[in-house]
Amino acid sequence: MSWLSKVFELDPAGLNWPRAVAFLDAALVPMFVFWAIGHEVYLLSALFGLLFTALGDPGGGYGHRAFSGAVFALIGAGVTALAFGIGAEAWGWLVLAAFAVTLTAGLAVAFGVRRFVNAMLLNIWFIIALGYEFGIHKEGHVTSYTWAQVLAWTGGAALWIVVTFLWWLVRGRTDQGRPFSELPGDTSRRKLTGPLILFAVIRAVVIGGTVALAFGLDLSHGSWIPIAAMIAMKPSLEQAALVSAQRLVGALIGAVLAGLLLLVPTAEHGLRLFAVERGLEVVALVLLMHGAGIRFWNYTLYSAAVAAGALILVDLGQPSDYAAEGYRVLWTLCGVGISLIVMLLAEPLARRTSRTRSQPA
Repeated sequence: MSWLSKVFELDPAGLNWPRAVAFLDAALVPMFVFWAIGHEVYLLSALFGLLFTALGDPGGGYGHRAFSGAVFALIGAGVTALAFGIGAEAWGWLVLAAFAVTLTAGLAVAFGVRRFVNAMLLNIWFIIALGYEFGIHKEGHVTSYTWAQVLAWTGGAALWIVVTFLWWLVRGRTDQGRPFSELPGDTSRRKLTGPLILFAVIRAVVIGGTVALAFGLDLSHGSWIPIAAMIAMKPSLEQAALVSAQRLVGALIGAVLAGLLLLVPTAEHGLRLFAVERGLEVVALVLLMHGAGIRFWNYTLYSAAVAAGALILVDLGQPSDYAAEGYRVLWTLCGVGISLIVMLLAEPLARRTSRTRSQPA
């Protein structure tokens, strides 16, 4: 019970509803646009382009913020193009790409903690987009173009740059702090030590392995394995065990919640099915909004909100029944379980490597 109370311990100072409302106001724009043109398949890219560009906003002068946001959007556009471009290819290419992207993101810590966090955001988006495109291709009844997905991501990122510009004008053209000031802002270079390189490699192997399991075995809703593993894994070996537990519990809660909500349209057809699916998109958006507001109120609930919102948007277009929900929860358990086992094995291995390197020759 003591462990459970720590996992769900609340920090009242961590609530930030103005930030959540700001995200919701901006996110309603792409939602309305894609509803109006009838191409909801691109909504996921636009929302994550908006959300992750906001998370990566470094604050400061507007010129610096706009340049950083543009660079982040450009790299994200490349990641988006890669994910949607190969999502329908043979599973071996998916494994290779997932390994390469995850390894590159892990080694980005050499350019500073801030850039490492931004790389992790793009890494998470790559896995989500890969699973999304694979599911779309497998179902076959939804048309998705890679260039349009890239445009949707870029549009979401550009929307945040426009929002910050308007806010900069309203505030009298003064410098602003980071919208997510709790995230690391350090951009100083770091030496790639043995434990850091080791964890980057292990993390890449885990994600590549879960992608192989999901897509190589053609598991029903198997993309939930690498997504859950990515959400559950710690970004560094030095993190506390509590954060790992919060990630694992949050990912599981989010998967169960998303699975239950995705049962709603099971027996619906025609116009009613269309209305229910649009309603679930709104629910997913509200969940992401709460994630923006409670990020530092409780990390477990934040992880649950973001995981549920992302998984709803990823699997909304796929047929759902009780068997499908069972698979979704089962694969989530597999993903977080693999992450837990690897983290338990990696910690003593990293400490042993660190001690060996520190010993005199």
